[in-house]
Amino acid sequence: MLDYLQYSFFVKALVAMAFISLCAAPVGTYILTRRLSAIAGGITHACFGGLGLGYWLGISPLATAGLFAVGSSMAVEWGAERFGLRRDSAVSVVWAVGMAAGVLFVFLTPGYVPELNTFLFGNILTVGDADIVAISIYAAVLALFTAAFYRKIVAVAFDADFAAVTGLPARAISYAMTVFVAVGIVLTIRLVGIMLLMSVLSLPMITAELFCRRYIGVMGASAAISLLAGTAGIMLSTLIEVPCSALIVLTMALIFVAARLLTIFVGRPAKKQEVDVANTEIFH
Repeated sequence: MLDYLQYSFFVKALVAMAFISLCAAPVGTYILTRRLSAIAGGITHACFGGLGLGYWLGISPLATAGLFAVGSSMAVEWGAERFGLRRDSAVSVVWAVGMAAGVLFVFLTPGYVPELNTFLFGNILTVGDADIVAISIYAAVLALFTAAFYRKIVAVAFDADFAAVTGLPARAISYAMTVFVAVGIVLTIRLVGIMLLMSVLSLPMITAELFCRRYIGVMGASAAISLLAGTAGIMLSTLIEVPCSALIVLTMALIFVAARLLTIFVGRPAKKQEVDVANTEIFH
């Protein structure tokens, strides 16, 4: 296995996995706490419309996917705030429109689009230097933002309405985190693809939540789980020659099942009321 470390593409895959694990932790924990898993799925599938548009126009599909992702995420937030739409209803519309637009643009694109499978199903072994630079910059910006506004993010994640009443900039935090979610999804498409991205943004956090009661604890544990599962998936894929994206998600699922069985037979840590945990995170 160590022989693979002499190959640059393998090392780049491991480095990218490390950055993605660090990025997915705060983004996924926010999504999980605020119960916005559906919006992640909607943005993920809306990206398909951007990918199709990029191929049709002959420009970078990742750039147009990013525009679609940010635009759709902002549209969901704006619709919920401006017109009182339910977020799950708005997400359903964004999901359907994005996929329909993607199918249309891909159909209109002359010839065959071989790279499309990479975005649909993912292949982290194709990550290049530009991707690593983009992910590292995103990770740095996200880390700085999370550190600077940690308590406000926690307040909005647990109860956005209460945070707004207390005078916190709930609206700005919501929009900022939504943009971070959208950009993170676009940068992670190459890792596991559109079809499997939701699992990466939910399974490690759900597993971490079984043992951790504090927001920061869930972030740390989920980052470790993502890194462990991602590294194991990449290494196993080189041994049995199957797509690493599928193995990454399956490894995360197995870790969750093992953790759940452990909590059933051994028991979970002493549980505090969620309200007390939220107040501790916000005001201390």
